[in-house]
Amino acid sequence: MKKINVGIIGAGRIGKLHAENISAFPNVSVKTVSDLYADRLISWAEQFGISQITTDYQDILDDPEIDAVLVCAPTSLHSEIIFNAIEAKKHIFCEKPITFDLEESEKIYNRIVSANVKFQVGFNRRFDHSFSQVQKAVRKGEVGDLHLIKITSRDPAPPPASYIETSGGMFIDMSIHDFDLARYLSGSEVEEVTVTGANLIDPVFKKYGDIDTAVITLRFANGAIGVIDNSRKAAYGYDQRIEVLGSEGMVMADNVLNSTVRKSLSTQTQLDNPKYFFLERYKEAYIVELKAFFNAIIDDTDTLCSVKDGLEAERIAHAAKKALQTGEKVLMKDLTVIQ
Repeated sequence: MKKINVGIIGAGRIGKLHAENISAFPNVSVKTVSDLYADRLISWAEQFGISQITTDYQDILDDPEIDAVLVCAPTSLHSEIIFNAIEAKKHIFCEKPITFDLEESEKIYNRIVSANVKFQVGFNRRFDHSFSQVQKAVRKGEVGDLHLIKITSRDPAPPPASYIETSGGMFIDMSIHDFDLARYLSGSEVEEVTVTGANLIDPVFKKYGDIDTAVITLRFANGAIGVIDNSRKAAYGYDQRIEVLGSEGMVMADNVLNSTVRKSLSTQTQLDNPKYFFLERYKEAYIVELKAFFNAIIDDTDTLCSVKDGLEAERIAHAAKKALQTGEKVLMKDLTVIQ
């Protein structure tokens, strides 16, 4: 089996995580990492057998030995990197969102469709073992006709102000995972979006024109209704739950806890808290999503989270922002539609 050589563009928290995970893959190797602060990466790169680091990502794209790139740079740089990677005929794994700009993401979509490269978006929750089991049960028809999808996604603590300022807002930064998950679970496209949002946690969100608490209602083409609740602060941990109700029953996935210990006493029953951070909660999902990407390259198959999936989630995020601003229901058909 041909070994896949990879270049990672952006070595922040998520770029490093991917590199460390890939170090355990038998048929994949990280050859080069690019980052503006490459000098800080020398000892880290040596630990994981990465032979080259650079400040210029073009060095990765110009290397004929590199087959695929992982785009882990800030979102504002994604478009430039992706178009250059397509020209260099590199397969592309891109962290979410593809871009902040819907028209720019549509240009990328159209270019990818005509290019002979694989493209996968980093919606890792699709690859969580429990969530994928729920999706399979729904696809098999075990719950019958879909009626209601409920997704709870709450962070344990707000991000720093420096992150909030450049995040693009709750819907494109945080809720976008839930929008993709809603499409994944339902197997249907969203037709309508309604939002109620508030600033209840920290005034810094309002300072940057953002919110920290939201309930988003979706109506799908198959008639089902989706309800997503988001919060930037759940004091008890990283709250991640899903539930699908249908005509024949219900299937759900609960939180992953720090332990499975249950204390049953005369006065109360106690369970442990959910895992606190997304890197802990979705540790395995990050590994599985990359394996799926590399398998698509090796087997020449479609990726399991395509550029269209990334674009559709972004469209819902933009619709949610518009719904919040106007206080009205937004019809997806009124946004730009992929032909």
